[in-house]
Amino acid sequence: MSTAHDIEVGHQAAVLPGLLDRFRQLFNQMGSGHLGDLSSVYSDDIIFTDPFSTVRGLAELTRHLDSSYQNVISCRFEFGLPVVDKQQVALPWIMYLRHKRLNKGVLVTVDGLSLLRIDGQRIG
Repeated sequence: MSTAHDIEVGHQAAVLPGLLDRFRQLFNQMGSGHLGDLSSVYSDDIIFTDPFSTVRGLAELTRHLDSSYQNVISCRFEFGLPVVDKQQVALPWIMYLRHKRLNKGVLVTVDGLSLLRIDGQRIG
């Protein structure tokens, strides 16, 4: 296991830092009606699991995220240091969320972890 900063050899080494940067930017720029370019980060056959559901494919992920962000007032992520093991990355985060239907719109803080499977130049 190593952090993304420790990877230095092979094709994966060249792809990973840029991919993780795009992933972080994507989630910090998302909002209601604006999901950004999901295809720049996720492969067409993405399997995406969150605490509420599992979706398969980029089109289904787009619908899922669009629906999830409908009542979001604001959402931002603070990402921790990634841990890399071959084709997987564990990326810790803290989400700062204001949502119309949660906690009366008052800020909610959630600690989480994304397990990302790297599939070529995107997350699969």
